[in-house]
Amino acid sequence: MGRRLVPLTLDNLPDLPRRCRSCVFWELDPVSGEAAVKAGTPALEKEAWISAVLLDWGSCGRVVYVDDVPVGFVLYAPPAYVPRSTAFPTSPVSPDAVQLMTSFIMPGYQGQGLGRVMVQTVAKDLLRRGFKAIEAFGDARWKEPACLLPADHLLAVGFKTVRHHPAYPRLRLELRTTLSWKEDVEMALDRLLGAVQKEPALRPL
Repeated sequence: MGRRLVPLTLDNLPDLPRRCRSCVFWELDPVSGEAAVKAGTPALEKEAWISAVLLDWGSCGRVVYVDDVPVGFVLYAPPAYVPRSTAFPTSPVSPDAVQLMTSFIMPGYQGQGLGRVMVQTVAKDLLRRGFKAIEAFGDARWKEPACLLPADHLLAVGFKTVRHHPAYPRLRLELRTTLSWKEDVEMALDRLLGAVQKEPALRPL
């Protein structure tokens, strides 16, 4: 089985699940996001966001391929590029961290270590760029697939809560820790990324 992790660009953006290609939950603030949906332009806004981040900051995601078939992706960026992050009661993300926005692995490709490889690839990328951690806003009341990852799954893969909240805690994972995970944590990572698999795409809250 040949697998590749390729930086996300406008060229391979079409390889993301259809709904994710036009989801701007993280990329726009709540008001602008709603306006884009009403205007029917979220896909264009997504492309514009990725283009701007690539030009200004660099790679902001990875697309996973198995035998040249796209099977997953992860999206991340410094909080300054993620307008929605300021809408959470547990913001802001720490200045030495990058925000894990969302991630996804297709059904049928879970349990193969892809989650571990994906996050380790992100960790190596961000360590080279001088960051120390990944932070994420978890959903403590997660019941169905959405743009936020379940808080309990984030905790299971090694994230630690840095600011408590009954609904949206902010969690942190030290990047160097990701490079020496044990097998049980690798399995937990697969569960984390598999937790959003019940439908073909993540949808906004």
